Amino acid sequence: MATANPNRSAGRPTPSQARAARRARRNKRKRWIRYGGATAIAAVSLLFIVGLFLPGVSLGEGGGGGGIFGGGPPDGPGERIESAGAGHISQGAAHTPYTSVPATSGQHYAAPLAPVRWGVHDDALLPEEYVHNLEHGGIAIFYDCPDDCDTIKAQITEVVEEAVKNGGKVLMAPHADTGATITLAAWTFMDQFEAFDEDRIRAFVNSHESSANAPEPFAR
Repeated sequence: MATANPNRSAGRPTPSQARAARRARRNKRKRWIRYGGATAIAAVSLLFIVGLFLPGVSLGEGGGGGGIFGGGPPDGPGERIESAGAGHISQGAAHTPYTSVPATSGQHYAAPLAPVRWGVHDDALLPEEYVHNLEHGGIAIFYDCPDDCDTIKAQITEVVEEAVKNGGKVLMAPHADTGATITLAAWTFMDQFEAFDEDRIRAFVNSHESSANAPEPFAR
């Protein structure tokens, strides 16, 4: 008959039992690390995907509603302009007439001629160039101001640079014969006014930038 070890307290695990318990704790910690790492990777991946497809708000105030996460295509602000269609043409090719000045839709140049870069342009752009930007859900801000143009340009530039810095698809350029000092253009939408109005610009940009009205709202 085996004799009990007088040096071992009653209920105390044997060495083999202690080793088994340590192995179990190590395995449990490894499982938690694996599961936690997988969860973190999944969360980062989700944020990355959302960042790719969620249209960002370009400006801090005014408007809202552009893009599929903002309630669908907006009906305003601005006037809806009859569509002149879309489609790419080669440089210098004839095309169907645009339905407004500045143009808000219609046939236009393909890459590498268009779309043009976002931001401030000192020279006038061809409609065949900037219409491609509007097709991508961008906003064009045009000015035609023979008097005190430097002040108006500086005011618009500040808004445009803020929008672009925040990832917004916005450009500005001079444009003659628009019939207004300031003209805002998006795909099939336009707003015109005579004096600088920051709130009005912000409302237009935040509603129409990356809007589902545009044929390719997620393109750059």
